[in-house]
Amino acid sequence: MAAMSVQGPGASASSEPRTYAAVELDAVRDSVAALAARAGDAATMAVVKADGYGHGMIPCARAALDAGASWLGTAVLEEALALRAAGITAPVLCWLATPGERFGEAISAGIDVSASASWTLTEIAAAARLAGRPARVHLKADTGLGRAGAMPGDWPGLCDQAAALQAEGVIEAFGVWSHFAFADAPGHATVQAQIGAFRDAVDIAEKAGLAPTVRHLANSAATLVSPEAHFDLVRPGVSVYGLSPGPEVGPPARFGLRPAMSLVSHAALVKRVPAGTGVSYAHRYTTARETTLALVPLGYADGIPRAATNTGEVLFGGRRRRIAGTVCMDQFVLDVGDDEVAAGDEVRLFGPGDLGEPTADDWAVALGTINYEIVTRIGQRVPRVYV
Repeated sequence: MAAMSVQGPGASASSEPRTYAAVELDAVRDSVAALAARAGDAATMAVVKADGYGHGMIPCARAALDAGASWLGTAVLEEALALRAAGITAPVLCWLATPGERFGEAISAGIDVSASASWTLTEIAAAARLAGRPARVHLKADTGLGRAGAMPGDWPGLCDQAAALQAEGVIEAFGVWSHFAFADAPGHATVQAQIGAFRDAVDIAEKAGLAPTVRHLANSAATLVSPEAHFDLVRPGVSVYGLSPGPEVGPPARFGLRPAMSLVSHAALVKRVPAGTGVSYAHRYTTARETTLALVPLGYADGIPRAATNTGEVLFGGRRRRIAGTVCMDQFVLDVGDDEVAAGDEVRLFGPGDLGEPTADDWAVALGTINYEIVTRIGQRVPRVYV
């Protein structure tokens, strides 16, 4: 392994951890550079919410900025404030708020905030008056996702309210934005419909007297395959970390993306057992013959789905092995037959696939989910090793 730094509970720089998530920061840089090239004239916001999709927010944010991202995106204010506390001064947008949010802290830290409803603008304006400086706001329109954003019937009123507050000097309506529902299915009819609805929303904002500096709609999928959705700024998330946003978009390598995370552990125990041995809770696996079992010190408390019982595969002893029996809170078991293995031998759960290990996409397919969930659920008990 190349030079590395280890961050996380129980991390030790003097020895390789029993379990760790290795994160290649060069893979993050290469993927962001590829995304920025796809974005063309649009600026790139690297979304680093959820602790950088499980990869580590601060190291990945710095790597993304090194590679050409000029913005960072977070879901919640606490994430944005953590970026500022780490000394990161790039523009940051946070977008998920509830009544009573600490907008004053965002304004003081120079963090952009989002507004989807009148109450949000009212609270932002009140915080700005107390702070003695205007808040930079991105107005969000619901163009068809049915999640955050103002509905078409409410959008003109939201824009008029923003224009009045901007005239008062308490906000700057810096952006207009929205989010796709089906961008990972590029041929879906809603993609073009949402682009049209977004253009209409921008027109309404401009008629209200606003002149947004940035218009943004594109997520990872749209950044990669829908250039007509790029506008002034793109917001890739999962692809910052080298993952494809979906099979219909295409594999990562097609776009110059490389998965950044490898989840690695080591066997804690190896033992011979007779035929008919029940393995793990509820004996959901029973050995068919005398065999060797290997214990791996990872479980659902670390983010290994319990649904991986008798389903998830790992690379161990030069071969892919399926988990044998119930995934426990802290450990699971492999049946390795008569193969020669020993305690301390490496177990690779997923990675880029270069060594024959499963990928996060393989795990997602096996478990009926998406690669986003596989990487973001890896818990903080697993130290991140930055390569």
